[in-house]
Amino acid sequence: MSTPTRRRAILADLPELWALRTRAIRASCASHYPLEVIDTWCAAAPPEQMTALIAAGGALVEEADGQLLGYAILNLDTGELDAAFVDPAQQGRGVARRLLAALDAMALRHGLRRLFLSSSLNAVPAYERAGYVALRRETYPHRSGIVLESVFMEKTLPC
Repeated sequence: MSTPTRRRAILADLPELWALRTRAIRASCASHYPLEVIDTWCAAAPPEQMTALIAAGGALVEEADGQLLGYAILNLDTGELDAAFVDPAQQGRGVARRLLAALDAMALRHGLRRLFLSSSLNAVPAYERAGYVALRRETYPHRSGIVLESVFMEKTLPC
């Protein structure tokens, strides 16, 4: 595989991003969530907010040889990390680390000093490795009607 490259996501990427997200949830979340929760979670269509965040320039993709390896989306107005997913076949190869570091740099360029997210239970260690601190367990009301157990995390960026 060639050296991975990063670029801003565009709206035309949305179907591929959503397909990767669904594969990642099915592969990575099964150890922390019941199958019926995962099925409902994965059946949801992309939210309108995702389109808006991509259009605003807050989404990055990493790819190699024309293959999507992962993506991450930051709300440039609030500092909320809206999504970060890595193709299951690429996990453990630094894709998330590189994407999250690139989002940190993007956040700093936009004057953001605090980033936050509601992490799925399985992703907490990856976010901790990226410098996020777990503040509390919570429930996240997903728009599909399910309630996901999650962990609220934040990160303060250097000035």
